[in-house]
Amino acid sequence: MRISTRGAVDPFIAMDVMEAARRREHEGADIVHMEVGQPGAPAPRRALEAAEAALRSGPLGYTVALGLPALREGIARRYRERHGADVAPERIAVTTGSSGGFLLAFLALFDAGARVALADPSYPGVRNILKALGLEIARLEAGPESRYQPSPALLANARRMGSIDGVLAASPANPTGAMLTRDAMVDLVEECQRLGAAFISDEIYHGVEYGARAVSALEISNDVIVVNSFSKYFSMTGWRVGWMVVPEDLAPVIERLAQNLFICPPHVSQVAALAALDADEELEANVAVYAANRELLLEELPKAGFDGLAPCDGAFYLYADVSRLTDDSAAFCARMLAEAGVAATPGLDFDPVRGGTTVRFSFAGPTERMAEGARRLKQWAKR
Repeated sequence: MRISTRGAVDPFIAMDVMEAARRREHEGADIVHMEVGQPGAPAPRRALEAAEAALRSGPLGYTVALGLPALREGIARRYRERHGADVAPERIAVTTGSSGGFLLAFLALFDAGARVALADPSYPGVRNILKALGLEIARLEAGPESRYQPSPALLANARRMGSIDGVLAASPANPTGAMLTRDAMVDLVEECQRLGAAFISDEIYHGVEYGARAVSALEISNDVIVVNSFSKYFSMTGWRVGWMVVPEDLAPVIERLAQNLFICPPHVSQVAALAALDADEELEANVAVYAANRELLLEELPKAGFDGLAPCDGAFYLYADVSRLTDDSAAFCARMLAEAGVAATPGLDFDPVRGGTTVRFSFAGPTERMAEGARRLKQWAKR
């Protein structure tokens, strides 16, 4: 059987580590999970109650392709209240997770062969969706000087190799947790407008911030594409529901693609998501746990040799430079799992070129487990 080259994408290493950890647990080992970006808290109580009521009230069928009107209106209200951005519900599409949003955005914006810029380290799922669609990646080698974010200067370097059709920025970013300041976001949006390139803003970690609130690209321009999700701040990873905000003229294109690719997002998940929009008190308590975990690990990880940490302005990750310890982060993380019982993700997942000397730790779990992980790592470092 002939197999399409579209499937020739890199594996998602974090999921491989999670499976290796599961096998160890099946054998009786106690594993501290710091490998996957999954909140330790369940979906908000309001969301669970709404889903239960919907399941009991009758059959759940297809919704309109762009999602329940009430949910789209609720998301629009959230932009007005949190960002002062006036977003018409007609510009909002509810999607099957943020992954569905990225797929729809890339299909709507780019033909095969188009060149899209993103800063490494970056979330591997986005990189691999671009590859599977036959799009060229203009890799921006970001570092501390740009807070691991894309910048006009990095774009200028990439343009020496060819034109740029689109730019993707994540703030807060996975794996670093670094955020774009408002001025940096303005500079990027304006540079994209000057180049005639689409600007896609990955905002799925909005709400999980420590200090300054993350800036939405919608505060700056309506001529942007924003992708967000109920997975992270709302603790609803397995419900597979996200959303995107697009310019008015792109909405019909997104709708036609969504109708044919997905029909609609899961109905029950949309009902739960609508209720979750009113659960901020519970969700902010989750963020307080992440903040405590962050402070604990910022103090304890350097004692185990994990220093050179990227700025963690948001999300729930610490991205550590381990160049003093290894140049093979995959083998290093395998040993960490086997010898210390701590699962973490090799930097190669996020930066195929430089990731051999970095490791990502997720601190989305309970504080007592994060403390146990730090204790084990310090003990392991003494061997």
